[in-house]
Amino acid sequence: MTQQALTLAEVEALARAAHEGQTDKAGRPYAEHLAAVAEGVRARGGTPEQQAAAWLHDAVEDDALSREWLDSAPLPQAVKDMVLAVTKRPGEPVEGYTARILATPGALLVKEADLAHNADPARLSVLDGPTRQRLSAKYARVRSLLGLTAP
Repeated sequence: MTQQALTLAEVEALARAAHEGQTDKAGRPYAEHLAAVAEGVRARGGTPEQQAAAWLHDAVEDDALSREWLDSAPLPQAVKDMVLAVTKRPGEPVEGYTARILATPGALLVKEADLAHNADPARLSVLDGPTRQRLSAKYARVRSLLGLTAP
């Protein structure tokens, strides 16, 4: 008997719980970033599967949820594929990372929304100058490799 796939609301609740207590570089609750990326995907016309991937996009990378959990989770394979596509791997060159995103259906929109929120000037403004410059350059390089125009 196959398990019913998680609803978008269930994925959101699970992601919020998995990242409970985590904060972003600016000290804000990490769930705010997840919500912004999911909303960014929705606003860009993303599917419910892409929105689910947005809620989970950092879960494996940040060890909030395990790869084993994702593999066995009651989620469409497309959601799992997108999450794994946007999950950075230790020591992985950015070129390989971006090539995987481009090769995975649906993943580019998730990463585009993630980059848009990460590079939000209001979000970056609370960081120290060197960190802000380093991250801005990093996000610009990833956007370039993905063929995305400036936000």
